[in-house]
This record gives sequence, structure tokens and C-alpha cells, in this order.
Amino acid sequence: MISRILFACLFLGLFTAGSSLSCKWMDHKFRQHNEETLNLLETMGNNSTNTTEVEDTVAFPNHLYHQASKASAEDKLAFTVQILEEVAALFEEDHSSASWEDSTVRNFLNIVNKQAEELHSCIGSHSHKKKNSQLYFKTKMYFKRLSDDVLKKKGHSAEAWEVIRKETVAHLMRAEQLASSLHTAN
Repeated sequence: MISRILFACLFLGLFTAGSSLSCKWMDHKFRQHNEETLNLLETMGNNSTNTTEVEDTVAFPNHLYHQASKASAEDKLAFTVQILEEVAALFEEDHSSASWEDSTVRNFLNIVNKQAEELHSCIGSHSHKKKNSQLYFKTKMYFKRLSDDVLKKKGHSAEAWEVIRKETVAHLMRAEQLASSLHTAN
């Protein structure tokens, strides 16, 4: 009988540890890293020399964040990881027309990639294969439109990068809200 209780406690402990999204990194470092990325984006904006505005042809995907906010905790986290990975992929594109310091962009990319990696480790190992495929696909398509309709059509101009920088600020702020909802839910 005691061995069954011990086994049940051990199983429950392992199951809870594996499914819990309240990992220490998320609780303590995500917000700090997000503030760093927002500061770097602000620095990039201050260094911007563009004087004209490019029309933002891709509407911000509020509907995706709304859909993600109603998803399970693991899907919320997976969505946040995807946002960070997609942002990193955008900033890997040719940004030579922007007047940003390369070291600032490298620091930004390092932090965003670190956030994505650490948050991914907070997701239960079984769930990384079980993505909310519709949300994943829509998010992927949104970032593809940003790349195609803003960056590529505008020749990766400084003005186009300013649109991307502003969109990224909005994404990081919304991602922090989503991550904070996980923290308060736990």
C-alpha cells in the first residue's frame, strides 16, 4: 500500500513538473529580457535616419493574440515562442539600409533567441509536437506577409525597417502580456 502511495506521489510529482509552465526562467527572466529587447528597439528607432513613412500594408494580428489568449497554457507559450522565432527571422533579413548599429541588432537577436529557447524549454516535452496548427499557420502567414509586403516590396529600405521595428515593439508588448497571464494563472 505504501509503495502504491509513493508511486502515485512520484508519478504526480513528475507529471506536475513536466506539465507546469511556471518555470523559474519565465517567472524571473522573461520580463527582464523583454524590457532589454524593447530598449534595444527604442535605441534602433532613435538611430533611424528615415524621414518618410511607409504605409503599413499588413494589419497587426490582434485576432491571433485574442485566439492565443483563449488557448491552453502550453499553446499560449508555444504561440509566444513562435512570435519570438518569427521576429528573429525577420531581423535576420538584410537590414543594411537601416541606420542601426550592427552590435545593437546582434544583441537584440541574441536576447530574442534566448527568450525563445528558454520559453520552449518551459513547454512540456510532449506538447512541442502538438501545436495549435491553425494558430501556428496564421501566425506564420502574417510574418510572411510582413516580410513580403513590407520588406521585400520596399527593397528592405530604412523606412520599411522602421515599420518592422514598430510592429516588433507591439508584438513584444503583447507577448509579455500573454506570458504574464500565464504567470498570474499559476
